[in-house]
Amino acid sequence: MPNRKIFIGAAWPYANGPLHLGHIAGCLLPADIFARYCRMMGYDTLFVSGSDMHGTPIMVTAEKEGLTPEEVAERNHASILKTISSLGIAYDLYTKTHTQHHFDVVRDIFLSLMEKGYIETRSEESPYCPSCARFMADRYLEGTCPHCGYEEARGDQCDNCGRVLDAKELLAPRCKICGSEPEFRLTEHFYLLLSRLEDRVRDFVEGSMHRWRPNTRNNTLNFMRDGLKDRAITRDLTWGVPIPVEGYEDKRIYVWFEAVCGYLSASKLYSRNAGKEDLWQSHWKDPDCRHYYFLAKDNIPFHTIIWPSILLGLGGLNLPYDVPSNEYLQWDGAQFSKSRSHGATVNGFLEDYPVDPLRFYLSVNMPERGDSNFDMDEFIQKNNTELLGAFGNYLHRVLSFAATNFGEVPERGELSKRDADFLDTIREFYERALGSMEKVRLKEGIHTMMAAVHEANRYFN
Repeated sequence: MPNRKIFIGAAWPYANGPLHLGHIAGCLLPADIFARYCRMMGYDTLFVSGSDMHGTPIMVTAEKEGLTPEEVAERNHASILKTISSLGIAYDLYTKTHTQHHFDVVRDIFLSLMEKGYIETRSEESPYCPSCARFMADRYLEGTCPHCGYEEARGDQCDNCGRVLDAKELLAPRCKICGSEPEFRLTEHFYLLLSRLEDRVRDFVEGSMHRWRPNTRNNTLNFMRDGLKDRAITRDLTWGVPIPVEGYEDKRIYVWFEAVCGYLSASKLYSRNAGKEDLWQSHWKDPDCRHYYFLAKDNIPFHTIIWPSILLGLGGLNLPYDVPSNEYLQWDGAQFSKSRSHGATVNGFLEDYPVDPLRFYLSVNMPERGDSNFDMDEFIQKNNTELLGAFGNYLHRVLSFAATNFGEVPERGELSKRDADFLDTIREFYERALGSMEKVRLKEGIHTMMAAVHEANRYFN
């Protein structure tokens, strides 16, 4: 199907630190592999992402280091760009959320949803630190998760179990900066009225689940189990996308709303850079264009519920076709974490090892169906026996044989039955691999390709 159109969005890396290997295995590398496959097949492919520059983790880091949030975010954005370049991740566009272009696109989305009755203001009680004299948005608030007991859950989500939280749900809440117990004070915020979109979101989810991985389905259904609750999409902050309504200059749009809008803003920026302002519409308004979103499991509800809700509210834009979500790649049996500095950074790892062995090992060890572990002994063994010993050795044997015996690529001779059987077997591997790649079963497809390499070595023997 050479005329097929494909849009690929990789979850936006958060600019609160350098990328670690878990980020790469979780969403960046799988998205890149699939984008390369789609281009190889001749599909009209648009692959975008960018650095998520806003939010409280960056503000907390900036306070600790005596810097501005912009300085912290730009420093980490530069590190992320270096990682992406070193790994050969072939985006059509990689941008960032702290640009006037992104602000303008988010503003238009916000005002459109408000005009259509899907955003309204409400007063609510929010955690306030009397010692720091400010409201405690998201990571300024820590406590114990009421669902899994994790003691370092933050004010909006638990990093351990992935549940989206309300600040009032946290047990033993405390200020991240000074450790004080919060008070709850009245403040005003804008809400996305998910309840008004629930029926349409459920129809979308029910019509899409047969394509989704089990973790995507289960996480989405768990999120929707008790109905969709209206959620605040603004915070009492001074760092982020400004609210396009007069009188709210001391608040900003919350990152989980504006970051997913980045897929659309990046597509429009790609069009502008190409000198064709309306080019983005071919991937966002053509109903035959399939949208794929690659991410780790903690991002699932933002892409299967929140982003579809926004798109349904706007109307006329393509919804996700598939949301390939990976489990976690672990380091020494524990989850990678930028905030807790656990696990090797990519830039550091590539100072000691070449990029191709790293890409290969992360590909065959991808956490598609369950958590996997990065093991250095296995990293070395897999590359020595598979990438070098099987694939590299086969290429070397064939090219050396041709050079020694013919001095050129020989013309095809008459095939024996063994030759014909071998070609039939390779064609079967090829078709199986294509089938896996089309269904975004990347790890399965790569293992099938390696099985073909082993078969080729046996034939050559």
